[in-house]
Amino acid sequence: MASEEALIKTGAPKVAPTPRVSAKLHPEVLAAQSHDILSVLLLFRFVNALCIRTFFQPDEYFQALEPAWRVAFGENSGAWLTWEWQHQLRSSLHPAFFGALYFAAEKLMSSLQFFPQFQALILVALPKVVQSVFAAYADFCTWKLAERIYGQGSNAAWSAFWVAVFNPWLWYCSTRTFSNSVETTLTVVALYHWPWEMLGDAKEAKEDVLSSHDSVKGLRISLVSAAVAVVLRPTNLLIWLAILTLALSRLTLDGSSPLGRRSLVVLVREIAVCGLSVLTVSLVSDRLYYGFWTFPPYRFLHFNLSQSLAVFYGHMPWHYYLSQGVPLLTTTFLPFSLLGLVKQASPSTSRSTLQANTLRTLTFTVLTTVGSLSLISHKEVRFIYPLLPILHILAAPFVSSFFTAEDPVDSRGDTSPAASGRWGTRPSQSTTTLRHKFFLAHILSINILLATYLSVFHQPAPISVVHFLRTEFERVHPDRLHLHRDGSSGDDADPLFALFLTPCHSTPWRSHLVYPRLRARALTCEPPLHTKPGSPEREAYLDEADRFYHRDDAAFVSGSGPSKGTWGVGFLDREMWPRRRAVDAAADGGEEGVSEERAGEVPRYLVGFEGIEPVLTAFFQGEAAPGRALGVNLTRRWEAFNGLFNEDWRRRGKLVVWDTGAGRGDSEGD
Repeated sequence: MASEEALIKTGAPKVAPTPRVSAKLHPEVLAAQSHDILSVLLLFRFVNALCIRTFFQPDEYFQALEPAWRVAFGENSGAWLTWEWQHQLRSSLHPAFFGALYFAAEKLMSSLQFFPQFQALILVALPKVVQSVFAAYADFCTWKLAERIYGQGSNAAWSAFWVAVFNPWLWYCSTRTFSNSVETTLTVVALYHWPWEMLGDAKEAKEDVLSSHDSVKGLRISLVSAAVAVVLRPTNLLIWLAILTLALSRLTLDGSSPLGRRSLVVLVREIAVCGLSVLTVSLVSDRLYYGFWTFPPYRFLHFNLSQSLAVFYGHMPWHYYLSQGVPLLTTTFLPFSLLGLVKQASPSTSRSTLQANTLRTLTFTVLTTVGSLSLISHKEVRFIYPLLPILHILAAPFVSSFFTAEDPVDSRGDTSPAASGRWGTRPSQSTTTLRHKFFLAHILSINILLATYLSVFHQPAPISVVHFLRTEFERVHPDRLHLHRDGSSGDDADPLFALFLTPCHSTPWRSHLVYPRLRARALTCEPPLHTKPGSPEREAYLDEADRFYHRDDAAFVSGSGPSKGTWGVGFLDREMWPRRRAVDAAADGGEEGVSEERAGEVPRYLVGFEGIEPVLTAFFQGEAAPGRALGVNLTRRWEAFNGLFNEDWRRRGKLVVWDTGAGRGDSEGD
């Protein structure tokens, strides 16, 4: 009442007090609260998954859903396996999980005799809906870990919760089927169950850290989750090496280690048992998937380090994660995250030894992981994505202190600083009021607008175009809508339905096209596996997509066309529809002639960004066009907006589907 009367006297706007969780709350009430929060997060991320209508990066599909589709529907399913799967660089655990979901869903729907079109819709939506569960549980464990550190019901813990909910990166990426998304969930689950008590002071410890059944059980959950994360993404090992280094060496930590000889033996034993168990499961899964024994982490290191193939996909400056990575992850909460990294590592008398050591260890983990990954030439924001929950937790108390003010009042009626949240304690009752509301409203508005634009308006065309092609195929070929294809029927049994003249992997593939008899082809971008690092051959190497978009390729190889033409025309002339080199000898011994026939199929539809339209026109149309004999008459059948900007000039403008007029059958209806 005192604080409310003060607000009235000063003329400040009245804010309804928010009661803090009391230490007297029954454990069943706290369990019910956790259940409710998890339910809300599940619903929130489910809506999040359904709202994602845009394309981000091809790994979302080609490192997870394409191999999963092959697991579920076989070799003749039309799944596109990239070179990484052909050379055993990836663990099969991630696609095997989604493959099992595909298989079970298809069997269930077939038994219920669902229409093929409805089955296709379910199979397209299934992975992201399942991924929303992982995303929700990651948010939940972030909140629970914050409660372990700052206290149940503390403002800092709730700040970590709300920062995660309003983070645009999580809205944009957490429900996508990246292996990094699953890695992040596994990492924060492992961090939540990790026995942080081993970082405390031996003088304050009442018993051995790993002496109880519950502590050992939590350690096992943590180690299994961490081991799976490391198998999926070997770089995740950096996080756990950092945590174990400080836990065992006590460098920069306060107090003496509470780890006795017995607890140390238990720790080593569980690391060995859990690690070897996960490794065995992974090896067996890879044996079943690849058909022979292989160890993907070794293959990954061999190709990306000794063969330097990672640089083929991009070379970033050393400061990329500092200048772009962390800012993109944290967006408007960046100042609080940076403040957390600086302040949480410094000594503080207001925190318990355990709390201070835990926050210092998390800070050390972020800094060493970012520093180690900065030494690698190829960098992506997704590679430091598992650090985001840690950044939220480090930033949480500074977000709380900036945007809230509280007047803690204990059960005896006096104020107490204990509400700031010691390790494992529940704060006393207090009232909390918001402050800096104008600034908070702007931050939340920016985050919401950014999340909305990225999830709905930035590059939506690559998703919608495959939906158009699938529904068009359903209309044109209603008798070919089978998910399983007879192994005896080769690709030649069906005409080429679509040809994608886009940068490599610009759209999803079989996970969205679905039907194996919907034949499609796209430009490839295989790396130069046949060349040596640093060789002239590697420096001059151009993949198929690069050769099409090569601006210096302006000359036709042969024919009656002009000596100079639009870029890309030479590629279409030489590689996509090459001339048949059949020689027609004259009967009277005159000069030989070259046949004008061309090899290659003309698809029913051509797909590309509108910037290639002059290329297609120059190749197919006009009296001097090299491909005029193919009889293609281009008409725009479908087009879609693809965002306000794109850093890749090849992807700028609308995405267009051109009807070539080919592939028409008498039985087809239009």
